Amino acid sequence: MELPVILSKLEQEYLLNAIEAALPIDHPRRLFLWAQGQLQALLPHQALVCCQLDGGGQVRDVQCVYGALLERGVLERLTGADSGLAQQLAQLWQTGQARPAILEAEPAPDIPAPQRLAPLRPALLAAHRHTAQSNVFANVLVHGSGALAGGATFFALFGMPFRPGPRHAYFLELLMPHMHMALLRIVAGSAAPDAAVQPALEAGRPVSRREMEILQWVREGKNNQEIGRILGISEWTVKNHLQRLYKNMGVSNRAQAVARGIALRLLAPAGGSAGSGI
Repeated sequence: MELPVILSKLEQEYLLNAIEAALPIDHPRRLFLWAQGQLQALLPHQALVCCQLDGGGQVRDVQCVYGALLERGVLERLTGADSGLAQQLAQLWQTGQARPAILEAEPAPDIPAPQRLAPLRPALLAAHRHTAQSNVFANVLVHGSGALAGGATFFALFGMPFRPGPRHAYFLELLMPHMHMALLRIVAGSAAPDAAVQPALEAGRPVSRREMEILQWVREGKNNQEIGRILGISEWTVKNHLQRLYKNMGVSNRAQAVARGIALRLLAPAGGSAGSGI
């Protein structure tokens, strides 16, 4: 029989803050700020991988949120379409009860291994031992919404600085409904038409939502590395999006892209507000 988890007054305060801050999340930028703020206070980690599953339990979309810059190889091990650890964890996690689960690369000898995630330990251990940023693969805490008619969600916290225990699993269980709804709002928002990204430019192609996000952060003075960290994508992906945007806008650098974005009313003038509401 599991013993009940009694939260301290400070933990209750942190938990309430995290829940309240999760309620308005509807955009990757807000998810990033929440994950690096309120979530870190309860469940410190290096990378949060969010998966959306279809009605059959297959992963159809993956987003990775991280604060410190992750190497390209590390991101591939986490989120790769063929052999990413997050997708494999999602599939194994669904074979048992819809409860949080823990996996360690090198577990303490006196602690029983979680049977349903155990098949992935060799892959986690290999990543832990042979990756420069090995701490990302030391401890993983996972949980999901369970099977739902409209599709489920699954979350994996990689790189926790300590072995997660029942207390941390309980935190994640309480936060799970809010993380689930936040991810659904983000996905719904990315699929909805947005007036600001519809106008075709000189090359005849509309500006995509992702290009708009990157352009917004370019205007804020962020470099490619910082934008990638905020959006959960690689620096090279940011660069590729910018190159396509430059070509579409008929510009050759960041300053010209921002100026062109303002002229096309994709970005607001200084002190103003963009018509898109982004």
